[in-house]
Amino acid sequence: MNDLTDLAKPNKVNAMSPVWIVDDDRSIRWVLEKALAREGIPYRSFSGVPEAVAALAQSSPLVVVSDIRMPGGSGLDLLAEIKSRHPQIPVIIMTAYSDLDSAVSAFQGGAFEYLPKPFDVDQALALIRRASQAATAALSTATTTPDTDSATNAEMLGQAAAMQDVFRAIGRLSQTSATVLITGESGTGKELVARALHLHSPRSGKPFIAINTAAIPKDLLESELFGHERGAFTGAQAQRRGRFEQAEGGALFLDEIGDMPMDLQVRLLRVLQDGEYYRVGGHAPLKSSVRIIAATHQDLDERVRQGLFREDLLHRLNVVRLRLPALRERPEDIALLSRHFLLKSAQELKVEPKVLAEAALSLLQRFAFPGNVRQLENICHWLTVMAPGQMVELGDLPPEVQMPNGVAPVAVNADWHQALDQALADALTGGERGVGNRLEKEFERVLIKRALLHTTGRRIEAATWLGWGRNTLTRKIQEQGLDDEV
Repeated sequence: MNDLTDLAKPNKVNAMSPVWIVDDDRSIRWVLEKALAREGIPYRSFSGVPEAVAALAQSSPLVVVSDIRMPGGSGLDLLAEIKSRHPQIPVIIMTAYSDLDSAVSAFQGGAFEYLPKPFDVDQALALIRRASQAATAALSTATTTPDTDSATNAEMLGQAAAMQDVFRAIGRLSQTSATVLITGESGTGKELVARALHLHSPRSGKPFIAINTAAIPKDLLESELFGHERGAFTGAQAQRRGRFEQAEGGALFLDEIGDMPMDLQVRLLRVLQDGEYYRVGGHAPLKSSVRIIAATHQDLDERVRQGLFREDLLHRLNVVRLRLPALRERPEDIALLSRHFLLKSAQELKVEPKVLAEAALSLLQRFAFPGNVRQLENICHWLTVMAPGQMVELGDLPPEVQMPNGVAPVAVNADWHQALDQALADALTGGERGVGNRLEKEFERVLIKRALLHTTGRRIEAATWLGWGRNTLTRKIQEQGLDDEV
């Protein structure tokens, strides 16, 4: 039997209403109510915080699902009230404003999980079940372990599912001093994540020191990291504190760690193992209490196989690995990021902010962005300076966007039948067997990804849009191996 249904029985947990829904949006309440009723799960609904707080004085829920922004009181206020009275109750925070600050505030207040709107109903139900299991365990052991982790950075924006995963990870990591390895392509914002981790960590009052290990010549990097004594080498006319010493008590961000020379990898490993290091030319060990946050765009596992990176150092750095998605993996965020960067550039240049025409935005959303978010920011700054009018039209975009790699973008009304016919002809000419199965799978893959992008991940809507049943869509997603991509 379902955990929630079982727990709803009067003789189980003091006749508690297992699920409370708190949201001023009637349609959201209706969707969750119908889903819970279909599963036989008892619930109570409230249109605002005051009603829920009043009910809290009379009874206790097992799980609370609450919006974050409502008239008459914030969901974070309700979260604080619940945690002060019943810290064992899991609270799931919903919000349509799915940015890092919202995720941070939720986790910082002790939320069980953060659910960005719009959400897939099946996923919401699965999350509620998981929360109920946690509540059951807490009630049976009379212990509480609220999650109070958080992280924030005003420059980090994104509503895509991949970015929401990043926000959650930052929120959970920020109250620890665990070593973190951030991976991702250049321009994805690895330093922003590192700064967010430090800003809301127990070490936030201490320095955050960043160094790009690939930008410093090998013969200078050792001194840069560990400092040197006077006379240690030619030109060393005074003692110099290295980055480890400057970051004492705080965090040291080692960007592009994959390019660090092998001999310095050995020295770094010793610091991580022993908590001690020596200045260049020094004889007295210095104690180190520094949180290491490393980042790389390279595949460190492959570098280990090539003999270019120490496996033992990788294990030391890889306590927690956090991957940042490329911008092409989250095209739904391009509109949000573009508005932000156009406004930022306009404020810097003291001009009116530009606005992207629909056709221009559509082309940006189809662009591969090899330079990721950094490239989009540069493009927005270029447009602020170079676009002749306030409305940025298709022809105003820079050449690399209009003709990436020298190839003009495909027109929206292009004859895809002809392209499919040509692909089939090429495959048959090459003697390929089973070409129909391959092309059919590729066709379905495009359909699924575009439908879910259009519905911002809502699978039921996507299935309806495609004319499929929900189970059919779920099965095809699994067959295509798209579970981690959509």
